[in-house]
Amino acid sequence: MPKPALLIIDLFSRFDFPDGERLAPLAVEAAASVATLRRLFDEQRWPVIYANDNFGNWKCGFRELVDECTNTPGAPQRIAQLLRPGPDHYTILKPKHSAFLSTPLQILLEKVEVGPLVLTGMAMDSCVLATAIDANSREHECLVVSDAAAVLPERRQATLDVLDQSGVAKTLSSQEVPAELLS
Repeated sequence: MPKPALLIIDLFSRFDFPDGERLAPLAVEAAASVATLRRLFDEQRWPVIYANDNFGNWKCGFRELVDECTNTPGAPQRIAQLLRPGPDHYTILKPKHSAFLSTPLQILLEKVEVGPLVLTGMAMDSCVLATAIDANSREHECLVVSDAAAVLPERRQATLDVLDQSGVAKTLSSQEVPAELLS
C-alpha cells in the first residue's frame, strides 16, 4: 500500500556558498520543523529519505558528510545534531539541484511503494523546487512544507507562487501535514 515519504533535501551543508551565511539561520529553523515531521514519519514507519549534495567531494559517502557537518561549529553542527539519519532512514547523494537527477531516487520510491512525497530542506527556490518539478513530471503527488524549507526572505513568496500556481506541488505548513496525511 502506498505510503508518504519524507524527503529531506540538502540540509547538511557547510554554508560556504553565496548567501550561505544568510541562509544558515533559516536552515536551522527549517531543520527544527523537519525534525518534528521526521518523528511523525518514524512513528508511522513511513520512509524518510535524505538527498544531499556531496560538497563536490566525489570520494566520500553520505555518513561522512554528516560527520563533517557534526564537526563544523554553528549551523552545520546544529542541523547535524537535529537531523542525523537513523538506521532505518534512506540516504542518497545527488550531483545537482534535483534529487531525481542522476540518482536512484525514482527506483527507491518504487521499491518502498511510496505515495505522496513530502519535500523539505533547502533551498526552496532551488533544489526543493527542482525536485518538486521533477517529482511532478514523474506523476508523484508532492507536498512542499513551507516552514520546513529554507529560502531567503526576498525569494519566499515568488517560490510559493510558482509552486501553487503551477500545480507542481501543494504547499502546507508543518502543522498541516499530519492532518493531510493521516486523514
